[in-house]
Amino acid sequence: MVAQAVQIIEDLPDSAIDAAAAFYEHHLQDTRRMLEEADALAICLPPAPYDHDEWRRTLARDLARAHAPKRVNVIGTPPGGTQEAMLAYLRNAPGVTGQYLAAHE
Repeated sequence: MVAQAVQIIEDLPDSAIDAAAAFYEHHLQDTRRMLEEADALAICLPPAPYDHDEWRRTLARDLARAHAPKRVNVIGTPPGGTQEAMLAYLRNAPGVTGQYLAAHE
């Protein structure tokens, strides 16, 4: 079994409600499939304004509860060093699950 799988979503609509709908419609099935094969999943979403925070927190929390004891976390950051640092942190933090972590400049 894979220790931590990473799902990268590169593009979502600008509107929070449209972004949430797009994730659930186009990506949730892949998310569930990945969780079948991994102990933990980090979902990488593109950066977004604060009005996206609540649906992202809900996504992380609800998936973590539904798939416990597997870990599920969501991060919001552009690709690159910050994203890699957050993924490394989550890989080495076995007690962290159901969290949304957003990178702020």
